[in-house]
Amino acid sequence: MKRKPSTEATAAWIRLMRVQSRVLDAVEQDLKKAGFPPLAWYDALLELSRAPSGEMRPVELEKQMLIPQYSTSRLIDRLVDEGLAARRECKIDKRGQFVEITEAGRELQKKMWGAYSAAIEKHVGSKLSDADALKLCGLLDRLGCSCSDVKAAAARDGVPAR
Repeated sequence: MKRKPSTEATAAWIRLMRVQSRVLDAVEQDLKKAGFPPLAWYDALLELSRAPSGEMRPVELEKQMLIPQYSTSRLIDRLVDEGLAARRECKIDKRGQFVEITEAGRELQKKMWGAYSAAIEKHVGSKLSDADALKLCGLLDRLGCSCSDVKAAAARDGVPAR
């Protein structure tokens, strides 16, 4: 028989799920109040802006964003409809396509960062010291999150991924 989680591990799981939900909801509300689209739009635009030539295959974007394929497809449709991204055919594989960030998409992503960074500070940064934040990253790394990847991306781009 496999070991069951301890009371402490179960309590940690519950807190992790609750805080993720509450902080994401709060950040989404702050973006909405600032007149911006949902966080997923920022996330997609950021991933596209980081990609070589500002383009990715939809499946690559899906993997980077960690959301279901159907959600990615709808998100891409919305970004294209708003002129923030464009679809283009793959020259090598005519059945494949790329999603490319537009200049308008780059501008929106940069504008959203102001509200997003303020929300991160309000809901996380103001509640944790830098030492606490590093300690939390270490604990999350043990659960399979790689804060070092996020830190490297942030250093490279000047903004966090998620």
